Amino acid sequence: MSAKFRVLITDRAWPDCEVEKKELSLVDAEVIEAPPGADEQTLIQFATGVDAIATCWASVTKAVIAAAPDCKTIARLGIGLDNIDVEYATSLKIPVTNVPDYCIPEVADHTIALMLARLRNVAFFHIQTKQGIYELSSAPLPRRLSALTIGVFGFGLTGQAVAQRARAFGMNVIATNTSGNDYGTGTTMVPFTELIQQSDVISIHAPLTDATLHQFDAKAFSQMKPTAFLINTSRGALIDFAALKTALQNNTIAGAALDVFDPEPPDLNDPFFKDERVIVTPHAAFISKESLDELRQQAARQIAEILVGNQTTNVVNPVVFE
Repeated sequence: MSAKFRVLITDRAWPDCEVEKKELSLVDAEVIEAPPGADEQTLIQFATGVDAIATCWASVTKAVIAAAPDCKTIARLGIGLDNIDVEYATSLKIPVTNVPDYCIPEVADHTIALMLARLRNVAFFHIQTKQGIYELSSAPLPRRLSALTIGVFGFGLTGQAVAQRARAFGMNVIATNTSGNDYGTGTTMVPFTELIQQSDVISIHAPLTDATLHQFDAKAFSQMKPTAFLINTSRGALIDFAALKTALQNNTIAGAALDVFDPEPPDLNDPFFKDERVIVTPHAAFISKESLDELRQQAARQIAEILVGNQTTNVVNPVVFE
């Protein structure tokens, strides 16, 4: 006997779909999976006739959504929504959900880890010693953290968590966002230009939108301190990658630590990734056993609730219910 509902999972960053299957089986929903790395045409094929779509990083385009005329919800297995055509889904009265609070501690911790790896020369010395070089003077003389200013670009929950951790090291924290709201944290809120001019470390925690696309471009890099260091654990396209490479080549800035790229994965044959001033991790900031459990269970429950006609949490386009 076939299940009452069919749910497509476009892609995943974990070994199996057992958590999702367990949650969705409670509402008689069957999970189907697209093959790894599926292109748009393949996703259209697998989306045909499904009742819900869950996506991690795959692009859920207008064409993919249109292939599922009975689709009742689209769930983002994560926070950002730039891989879903939310506008088209809204026009069809399809609620789109995300899980905005599932990996805040992980991303904040990863950000601080990248910062310390750079500021304390941990990454540099690690590479040196692996090559048989044991030489303290080969690295730049570090600064005391409490003498430095960290600028947080984007001040949502993750940005606030990074600010809290940075203060524990005695750092001066400034931040910028569109509203200027410090959310009761007492953080000094400044315009973007002041943030990039004053900061010794800049950490990016903003969503990718038309307004923030390539926010960090040649002009922004030209205004940063030549000793400043950039961290990105948000979205790769917030940085103009070509401009970043030029800034490093010209010593306009001191270095970068990147967990996200555009596209992903990046071309690691690019000489940029051999630069000792660059630290790279493979979109790993979000992950922990606890964060994945929270993400998968919550996203699956959101789908299940909507499939049986109930309201759910974190609907990003609530206008569909009006």
